[in-house]
Amino acid sequence: MAVSEITEKLLAAKKHKGVTFSDLEQILGRDEVWIAAVIYRQASASYEEAKKLIEALGLSSEYIEALTDYPLKGSLDPVIPTDPLIYRFYEIMQVYGMPLKSVIHEKFGDGIMSAIDFTLDVDKIEDPNGDRVKVTMNGKFLPYKKW
Repeated sequence: MAVSEITEKLLAAKKHKGVTFSDLEQILGRDEVWIAAVIYRQASASYEEAKKLIEALGLSSEYIEALTDYPLKGSLDPVIPTDPLIYRFYEIMQVYGMPLKSVIHEKFGDGIMSAIDFTLDVDKIEDPNGDRVKVTMNGKFLPYKKW
């Protein structure tokens, strides 16, 4: 996946400052995954949020406007991802997508889970057999309309 020039600069500044997404969460008062989405240009920040982010990364205000622009969302290449971590999510949807869809339809009816009215959390669960990754997706159910 190619990343934009602004994303490269933001990530380089984040690395140079030695801050984590969790650190930025404390500074901005927004979730770390949402902040990462802003940096990867999958979400847009308000002027105040962009200003705080830029200041935390020690960058000039020239980046604020770009971070407040509406991004082109879902801009991964339209091929099977090759990055191993991203590929695993693709694999999960290949294996569990239809079962997940069926269970959601049983519980809610015919519709979708919103990715607009949505939160995504990543937690580390310590386990003696190897730490676990817990991903929680929380989206509003939107039933299909009949007309």
